[in-house]
Amino acid sequence: MPPARTDTLPAVTELDAVWAFLAAAALALVSTPVAARLARRVGALDAPKERGLHDRPMPLLGGLAILAGTLLAGLLFLPVGIETRGILVGAGLAALVGAVDDILDLPAPAKLVGQAVAAAVPVLSEVRVENVTLPLVGPLDFGPVPGGALTLLGIVAVMNVVNFSDGVDGLAAGVCTIAGVTFAAIALSLDRVDAGILAGLTAGAAIGFLAHNFHPASIFMGDSGSSLLGLLLACVAVQGVLKTAAVVALAFPLVILAVPLLDTGFVVAKRIKYRRPVYLGDRWHFHHRFANIGYSQPRTVLYLYGWTLALAGLALALRFVPYSDGRGNFDPAWTAVLAVAGVAAAATSVYLVYILEILKFRRFRERQLRRAALARGVTAPPQAEIEAEITREVQTGEFVAIGAEEEVARSNPVRNR
Repeated sequence: MPPARTDTLPAVTELDAVWAFLAAAALALVSTPVAARLARRVGALDAPKERGLHDRPMPLLGGLAILAGTLLAGLLFLPVGIETRGILVGAGLAALVGAVDDILDLPAPAKLVGQAVAAAVPVLSEVRVENVTLPLVGPLDFGPVPGGALTLLGIVAVMNVVNFSDGVDGLAAGVCTIAGVTFAAIALSLDRVDAGILAGLTAGAAIGFLAHNFHPASIFMGDSGSSLLGLLLACVAVQGVLKTAAVVALAFPLVILAVPLLDTGFVVAKRIKYRRPVYLGDRWHFHHRFANIGYSQPRTVLYLYGWTLALAGLALALRFVPYSDGRGNFDPAWTAVLAVAGVAAAATSVYLVYILEILKFRRFRERQLRRAALARGVTAPPQAEIEAEITREVQTGEFVAIGAEEEVARSNPVRNR
């Protein structure tokens, strides 16, 4: 294994990203059982709850194993400099705040302040976006203070996006692995080698932990892991993509992290609509909706992995497919390849939206419920009862997938569960 570097020059290479991935994965893999034992000893256990999908107390603090892999690989392969120090110190603070929350269950405001402090460390260490290039608009210059504030908000947002998605065995760790590998490829192609290494070690730490976290999981990452991975991915996005002059730079993070972003946006919108605090848990997440229609945890996770991979493929196509010469002349063959990637991502998204019934149409659902009742030889229920059922489905997310009405309990022609 190559020795650690002490220079601040850009002497790193693409191969260092691979070494960082392997080192982080190896240490996270062997240290996760240690984190599980520590969690049991200090009482950091996630007890079964109504909205949860596990049936026994599970140790948290998996983020400490992820942190161990991150710090080892970062110290070995990232060049020493103010940005590296800021990211690693911020990562340690994010994991520490999350670990305290795993043990003590901090109030939401206290946890948010802790996340902001952790995010402020890399921002004050020059990990911030001061300008960005937008398609059809051109460069926008924010300056250090507004840019730093926006970057801090973005980092905290991604920390919570990853936290929101961590609700089923292996989901957050797997999605972060896919995102990290994708970010690494894009960052390295943009000559942001340091960011590519950071993305590689993030993916490595996540996949090393995933070996213990895939269903049936022996440990959860907890807030210590989700906050840590969220901060690392946000820093990768800033350093590896948003700081470049690439016209589509802003699209890369949005596409790569689209699944957890959409999940969070959907859940937060529902909570706001029904006047519930956005920080309180519920069963409106994508993985809960899969559970409501009878999908197992492994099947749920694999579907969401597939969605993430399709979108990651689109991001890679946008970066690597030479569909144009930059002067408005399109290459038909390469344009077709890009179109296939776009259609695959769109088709996957539409299919998952269809399966989960994320977009519901009351008239369509009304006809569906009436047909389902008649198909079972039951008199169609009154309109008021149908409206009440549709309202319940929209508010709770509990429903039967389209085409699965034959599985509805015969004892209740309206309530679909």
